[in-house]
Amino acid sequence: MSQIGKKIPEFKTMGYAPSKEEFVEVSNKDFEGKWTVLMFYPADFTFVCPTELEDMQEQYGKLKELGAEVYSMSTDTHFVHKAWHDHSEAISKLEFTMLADPHKSIARDFDVLDEEAGLAQRATFIIDPDGVIQTLEINADGIGRDASQVYDKIRAGQFVRNNPGQVCPAKWKQSGETLTPGLDLVGKI
Repeated sequence: MSQIGKKIPEFKTMGYAPSKEEFVEVSNKDFEGKWTVLMFYPADFTFVCPTELEDMQEQYGKLKELGAEVYSMSTDTHFVHKAWHDHSEAISKLEFTMLADPHKSIARDFDVLDEEAGLAQRATFIIDPDGVIQTLEINADGIGRDASQVYDKIRAGQFVRNNPGQVCPAKWKQSGETLTPGLDLVGKI
């Protein structure tokens, strides 16, 4: 069943906040009032995952300018996140909070847990300020994500939220034209 348009599940977990160099408790309540990117990944100390998190870090400043916050999450503990941060050149660059899901309950509630492997799938959620899922992307383990697409999706989500009745076509950028769905467009696009 699709999760688009649904409220995120309630959760509370520990995370490692590299920008503060401390462990923090984070819940779904921390997502309220801002756009949030929740980036699940399979495991720390792996191969594709550090490239994705480093790529997200490269977009982090631009996402913050949009008023968005980023969280990564795997089924590792917050202690493992800190160890990875302290020992990986790519992960040492991270500023966003790395959330822990050692009981696998959050990944299961978001329906991105690979039960057989006991690991989260490679999934990205964009959540609006009301806690509603606006986009969801899930990739196979061997296919890394492109964080630059997250920026464009948040911009489009913000535009649609602030301009009821208008929609953003493919490859839409902030200065691009939008569409107003109606009978006059049927069959003409």
